[in-house]
Amino acid sequence: MTDKTGQCMCGAVTFTATDVPSTASICHCEMCRRWTGSALIGVDLPTAGLTWHNEAQIATLQSSDWAERAWCRRCGSALYFHFTLNEDMAAWTEVPIGLFDDPSAFEITSEIYIDEKPHSFAFEGADRRKQMTRAECVKKFPALDS
Repeated sequence: MTDKTGQCMCGAVTFTATDVPSTASICHCEMCRRWTGSALIGVDLPTAGLTWHNEAQIATLQSSDWAERAWCRRCGSALYFHFTLNEDMAAWTEVPIGLFDDPSAFEITSEIYIDEKPHSFAFEGADRRKQMTRAECVKKFPALDS
């Protein structure tokens, strides 16, 4: 794990993160697709080690009973996905990989909601990643079913 920096498209919001893992994941759920315009390719970061700069430019939405999403007020860049219901899961915040100053530093190791992936999406190396369907995700994290 290492420290990393990043920013939104216009640079109004920047962040620093400590203890950043070298792995990323892909979410194909409908909400992530609509939020990002594609699949969410994100990095799970320890919330306590994530510092946002110029927070006045961050807008948030409680997008479900269990999570919130944030974006830059100026350029609209998706900034993060954060669980708000479950204390253990709230210790993590998922940040889109494209916000990192060096997005090539991550290996994609899992895909979730794989049964909701549009047929036109094809990511190299899918046969080497852990994959979970919607039902498997809900079984592992029951709050997702609300």
